[in-house]
Amino acid sequence: MRLTIERGALLKALGHVQSVVERRNTIPILSNVLIEARDGSVTFAATDLDIEIVDGAEADVERQGAITVPAHLLYEIVRKLPDGSQVRLDLSSDDPRVTITAGRGRYHLPVLAAGDFPAMSSGSFDSRFVLERAALARLIDRTRFAISTEETRYYLNGVYLHSASGDSGPALRAVATDGHRLALADYPQPAGATAVKGVIIPRKTVQELRRLLDDAADEVEIAVSDAKIQFSFGRTTLTSKLIDGTFPDYTRVIPRGNSRIMTVRNDEFSRAVDRVATMAAERSRSIKLSLSDGKVVLAVNSPETGAATEEVEASYGSDAMDIGFNAKYLLDIAGQIGSGEAQFEFADAASPTLVRDGNDPNALFVLMPLRV
Repeated sequence: MRLTIERGALLKALGHVQSVVERRNTIPILSNVLIEARDGSVTFAATDLDIEIVDGAEADVERQGAITVPAHLLYEIVRKLPDGSQVRLDLSSDDPRVTITAGRGRYHLPVLAAGDFPAMSSGSFDSRFVLERAALARLIDRTRFAISTEETRYYLNGVYLHSASGDSGPALRAVATDGHRLALADYPQPAGATAVKGVIIPRKTVQELRRLLDDAADEVEIAVSDAKIQFSFGRTTLTSKLIDGTFPDYTRVIPRGNSRIMTVRNDEFSRAVDRVATMAAERSRSIKLSLSDGKVVLAVNSPETGAATEEVEASYGSDAMDIGFNAKYLLDIAGQIGSGEAQFEFADAASPTLVRDGNDPNALFVLMPLRV
């Protein structure tokens, strides 16, 4: 194999694939990136056996071939090369290493046979549909913060993607919950997505996909089967196993008919929560909201760290009440709403609270209260 590629194109492709490679591996081939050179192009692939990312770039290929080299080591070498460098990769039959040449620098990396590299992207998919890049990014951003990290409830360790009946009609819905908070986002159902009855996309896949979307084209093709999901855009393809489990019936925890409504300027409210929560005990991070006509008072009273209160103007016309929340969870939800209005719908101090974004009717959040 012998090829020459511009350093920027090589760095971008390697940056897309190498992050999926675990730093410590008991299987040596999984520490490597697969490089396949064909006429006029080269592809790079990396996998951890659960996720596979493939990306490509144009290259001047003198001799076709395929080989695997250490992913992180190759990426670090290329990252430190001067901008605009022409990088030459050369593997000859009389040297068991690949030689990387750029300017006056020469680097020799160990290789493993391409035939030993595991492939994930093969296989058939039951349904395919196309989604706008911005729409997919929104579904992820609105929900991923609520993914559970508790491994015993593995079926909550991802985003649940499925077709649903939303308030505005058929929708592609993303849901995540950790039992303390729930996030839901809808998008008008694209053609072909009706068959998506429900798949759980693992947390690591969600994080890798969101990172790749920053460089993606305007549209993403999504293919789904019972065991895998695949996202394709431009030269990049991410294929992932799905979580084999049953997502709970989340609709049962979404409150209906909460009659106590509070509306606040979200940016002012979130900054006040952040300031008052500075005094909260690390263990519970609890903060009390005291609701009364036209205002909400945020309070923390900790025997360990002290006390703090702050008043925020709010639209609230129901009976006065006190309710407590985990400050971090409250800030996580506020962080999804931005600078518009946030609407909180309460029932009582012991029941789930529904939070809505005043600028986005197709998203909602549920937050469980704490005793304060």
